[in-house]
Amino acid sequence: MSIRTGGTRRSEPPVQLDDADKKIVELLQRDGRLPYTRLAQDVGLSEAAIRQRVQRLIDSNVMQIVAVTDPLRLGFRRQAMVGVKTEGDITVVADALAAIPEVDYVVFTSGSFDLLFEIVCEDDEHLLELLNDKVRTIGGVRGAETFVYLRLHKQTYTWGAR
Repeated sequence: MSIRTGGTRRSEPPVQLDDADKKIVELLQRDGRLPYTRLAQDVGLSEAAIRQRVQRLIDSNVMQIVAVTDPLRLGFRRQAMVGVKTEGDITVVADALAAIPEVDYVVFTSGSFDLLFEIVCEDDEHLLELLNDKVRTIGGVRGAETFVYLRLHKQTYTWGAR
């Protein structure tokens, strides 16, 4: 399992990617199992240079190399997006939500909600238990609205390096 917290802060400048970096990201988005030798051939750099660049892209949080799973095929029958209204320090609430294993991402938002998070559950009873026993008991949570997923229509991971 890969967990990334913290995100990009305003004070962190964007990472500068050259054409070779962009090509590496593009190729790994298509197939994250490509060997360094193949990447080196396709990008036109040495295998050692590819290894260093991939590690730099990972270390700088530009990309992660992970196995993306389909929760439904793994036996999880319920996914939902939850909008949270907070009071007090929003970061404390975000950290508490991020610590719940069933939560796969948390984002700060503007508008009707202060935070949005996605949750993956075994079933509706599991969802209810998490919302009641974990989410609503977090200090600073003023309210939450749950949007249950009926069907996933599109999901992509191919943005960014253009």
